Amino acid sequence: MQKLSLFLIFLGLVYILQSGSENENGNKFDLPFSVSAEEASETVKPIAEMVQGDEDAPIEMIEYASFTCPHCATFHADVYPELKVNYIDKGLVRFIYREVYFDKYGMWASMIARCAGPDKFFGMTDQIYRKQSVWARAESDVAIVTELRKIGLLAGLDETQLGQCLQDGVKLRALVEWYSENAKRDEIKSTPTLVINGEKHSNQSYEKLTEILDEILEKS
Repeated sequence: MQKLSLFLIFLGLVYILQSGSENENGNKFDLPFSVSAEEASETVKPIAEMVQGDEDAPIEMIEYASFTCPHCATFHADVYPELKVNYIDKGLVRFIYREVYFDKYGMWASMIARCAGPDKFFGMTDQIYRKQSVWARAESDVAIVTELRKIGLLAGLDETQLGQCLQDGVKLRALVEWYSENAKRDEIKSTPTLVINGEKHSNQSYEKLTEILDEILEKS
């Protein structure tokens, strides 16, 4: 009975949205509960960068991506696995993943991915992209939350953790501000966008990406 109650509360989050936060482009992201500006300024914590690889790697690659972006899902299925094995794990690339929020569903996916913590973030990201065609195409807000919840449960989260993460309005506002600052600074207009040692690149095949990386390594 307790598990059912938690599940109903969790699903009910999508119906009790009372306020929102906007980025500079006017996109509105629903808050799971009302949070005042005073509360946010007092309790907000810096957003953690999600990073893989050697801190002293000769190449820093930042991927700007949206969890609802099909091209991002393709990149993570076809390019990222080889990139990780051949460059990140070998200490050649320090890889930073930064979320871009085009819609509330991508935001919800981000909050669930981050709910698992840094150690599980990239594993969660992999599952979210693998199952993007299922959860992102669900017919309603409740259905989308339900599918994302399944991914969270498979990662070892429980109903209480999932509910708390999706109700964290302060975290949501901080994420929107963080995303807006990053996107403005690096002039991010589409996803995936790669910033490699400060130079911006559009979506790349693995072959094209290795040409860019190997050229930098040859000069380093």
